[in-house]
Amino acid sequence: MKVFVNKRIPEEGIKMLEEAGLQVFIPEHENLSHEEWLGYCKSHDMILSVGADFKYNQDFFNECPNIKAIALYSVGFDHVDIKEAVQRNIPVGNTPDVLSKATSDVAFLLMQSVARRASYNFEKVKAGNWGDFDPLHALGQELYGKTLGIFGLGRIGIEMAKKSKAAFDMEIIYHNRHHNEQAEKELNARYVSFEELVAASDVLSIHANFKPEQKELFNRSVFEKMKENAIFINTARGGFHHQKDLYDVLAEKKIWGAGLDVTNPEPIFKDDPILELSNICVLPHVGSATIEARTEMAKLAAENLIAVSKHEKMPSCVNPEIYS
Repeated sequence: MKVFVNKRIPEEGIKMLEEAGLQVFIPEHENLSHEEWLGYCKSHDMILSVGADFKYNQDFFNECPNIKAIALYSVGFDHVDIKEAVQRNIPVGNTPDVLSKATSDVAFLLMQSVARRASYNFEKVKAGNWGDFDPLHALGQELYGKTLGIFGLGRIGIEMAKKSKAAFDMEIIYHNRHHNEQAEKELNARYVSFEELVAASDVLSIHANFKPEQKELFNRSVFEKMKENAIFINTARGGFHHQKDLYDVLAEKKIWGAGLDVTNPEPIFKDDPILELSNICVLPHVGSATIEARTEMAKLAAENLIAVSKHEKMPSCVNPEIYS
């Protein structure tokens, strides 16, 4: 069977595929047009998909009836029409767990960076504007004993909660579709309504899987219900927040600050005015960008495709109902 990998991944994953007898193709240049990408998909049996540049929707499946499996090099799968994949009996795999610690590290980093105005002060240093000691200028805030609110307390959210609890003895509240009994037992986390999460959090961090109905859920009406000292963190998907509204409340000092590893749109435009603010830190979607996490992602994505080639169930399948 032939596997199309649209971008380079750690060699461990490619080696696993080849050792399993699969033919692997990676294009020489990675900035593929939609037509180039679709052409490669048509001539292969399985796809190891890196990034969310291309959509696996009904049109795609109609154009590529040859595809037998899709392995995503990510946890998120909002760029795949799962219902359509199920109807066509095509398994779709993702890479959970292996990047939970790395992604939560970035959320934890952003929380501290915003709390202590790290980006603002770094820009001052780069500009040679060290300045004289001013006891009242650009003060940060401490996180000890503050309340961390998590929207989507799954694998990554739990790792973020553990770090925050251990480092700053933060109180953990969360809003999920279901109660997380593990977190309630181990971290004394408390389930709250969405309204209470927004109003009570000193830090509000998003760790949920994105769904279309949640588009721009965090907009001005929500931001204005947050505390003035609140820090908004999004390392999940940029679609969760309305970026212009976020800019407005940050510029108006309605909330303390924001830390983003994802933006809306993504990539962010270099002239987006939000980048000029002193109370924000923006990273280029690097949540899983460690050697260890990216290697394990490659291996798990390969395992998903190897299982299909052996007529076995994917070890990490987001639509397991196709096997029932």
